[in-house]
Amino acid sequence: MKVVAFNGSPRKEGNTSLLIRHVFTELNREGIETESVQVGGETIRGCTACYKCFDRKDRRCAMNDDIANACVEKMIEADGIIIGSPTYFAALTPETKALIDRCGMVTRANGDLLKHKAGAAVVAVRRAGAISVFDTINRFFTISQMVIPGSSYWNIGVGRNMGDVEQDEEGIKTMRDLGANMAWLLKRIGE
Repeated sequence: MKVVAFNGSPRKEGNTSLLIRHVFTELNREGIETESVQVGGETIRGCTACYKCFDRKDRRCAMNDDIANACVEKMIEADGIIIGSPTYFAALTPETKALIDRCGMVTRANGDLLKHKAGAAVVAVRRAGAISVFDTINRFFTISQMVIPGSSYWNIGVGRNMGDVEQDEEGIKTMRDLGANMAWLLKRIGE
């Protein structure tokens, strides 16, 4: 089994990445392979609603000059997907939103390719707006007919400067509980 996390933060080693690593710790403990894909700071454009993916049905976006198609492939291959984003003005990073829109359109156009996979949001926040980010990512999972594991709180870690989330004990516990619950869910789905 494998879980792929997409880090929507332009800070490659920032708080979002640290939170994802805490989820990975528990997944790895349960024997589940993990991979992190950097999305924030990379080139990924928003969907243009050209609908060519619905015509072609080749599991690819017609725009082929950025990382979107590579991300689609990783999502299709994975058993579980984590999408992480910091909170920017109470919303996702633009790269995270583009990832959701492009990958969501392609996978839906090709027969709901993410159906029955596990999906979890991971959100870093300084103070407020994280629930909007959490909700947006989870809406992508639900419209993709994915299964969302719960945790002991919403999947949020608090910190402003790089590394600050390591001081958020409740946030770290939430991520570890999320990892354990996601591992449990993946094993049940795989039965």
